[in-house]
Amino acid sequence: MKDNRRDFLKKGASIAAAVSLGTIASGITVPEKNKKSASAKTVKKDAGIKFSFLMGPTSPKVPFAKQLGVNYVVSGVDRIEGVKPWEPEAIKATKATWDKIGIKWTVVEGPPSLGEKTKLGLEGRDEEIGNFITFMKNLKQYGDVDIICYNWMPVISWARTNQERPGRGGALMLEFDYEASKGKPLTKYGEVSKESLWKNYEYFIKIVAPEAEKIGMNLSLHPDDPQVDSIQGISRIMNSVESFDRAMAMYPSKYNGLTMCQGNFALMGADIPKLVRRWGKEKINFVHFRNVQDLSGQIPSTRFTETFHDEGQIDMYEAMKAYVEIGFEGPLRPDHVPVMATEIEAGMRGGYTTLGNLFAIGYIRGLAESVSKEIS
Repeated sequence: MKDNRRDFLKKGASIAAAVSLGTIASGITVPEKNKKSASAKTVKKDAGIKFSFLMGPTSPKVPFAKQLGVNYVVSGVDRIEGVKPWEPEAIKATKATWDKIGIKWTVVEGPPSLGEKTKLGLEGRDEEIGNFITFMKNLKQYGDVDIICYNWMPVISWARTNQERPGRGGALMLEFDYEASKGKPLTKYGEVSKESLWKNYEYFIKIVAPEAEKIGMNLSLHPDDPQVDSIQGISRIMNSVESFDRAMAMYPSKYNGLTMCQGNFALMGADIPKLVRRWGKEKINFVHFRNVQDLSGQIPSTRFTETFHDEGQIDMYEAMKAYVEIGFEGPLRPDHVPVMATEIEAGMRGGYTTLGNLFAIGYIRGLAESVSKEIS
């Protein structure tokens, strides 16, 4: 009995060794599904997309970005006393700062010299537009940056009516309620019509886009946020998919493109994956990867909250799949994250706190790897 048991154990060990080599001693092949491929699929890191954070050089996100391999940054221009932000000295200094940190400056959001004079068609707009063109040229030459994210929201930029909506586990979410915003007074500019905003936009883009095309600068128009009809008498015009089609048709060019801010387009009623595929990488220069939840039951939404990336109304996996399928390899950043524990106690508010960004980038990276392996 002992000898039989010893023989059985020896045979078992031999079979195990054979299986580890992929073949049983009797010559039966192990099924392919049970093998670990020696040459697993090789996919591009982050699906080839430039994962980025919006931050300044002193932001607490900087060391985390380096540790997490977020190698690109979206930022403004360093302010230097006596130097205009569109002049070479300011742009060189900004690039030098990020080069020293070891993160590539890749997008400017909220460019200097694009304000009320241009958007409202006021006296001095030609000088402002001239400075914007100078900024583009210097940014490309001295900053090695080729994307400018801008908007057409004069006077009132992105707006929320509540920064403390309780979310998952007590995290604080941003919320907008159109009804709650209606009691605010008109601005000093009074009523501003859609017609005047469209006229001013066409004037701007037909001057600036040809210059951008000459130097290879990607103009990336951001949607109105929130995407409602008007705020305090200031109309909103970049608040529908059709509006973006109209804006890009004014000067058809790769360099007259857009920022795909998922939250805003979803709240307009758009199917994000379908829209990504329709516009493609020829129009989408930059992505704000965020999730939202409509609370109004209307299209476009008049009340909504911004959620963690893994909840909300957008199918984030299918959105990422669409970006990978169109071959998008531009910059993508998390946007408007909840305020989380410890940051709440510290009194922090708004959509740009650190912990939510850390959660978001891990979640986004997981999506990118999963999608890349599925479709490669």
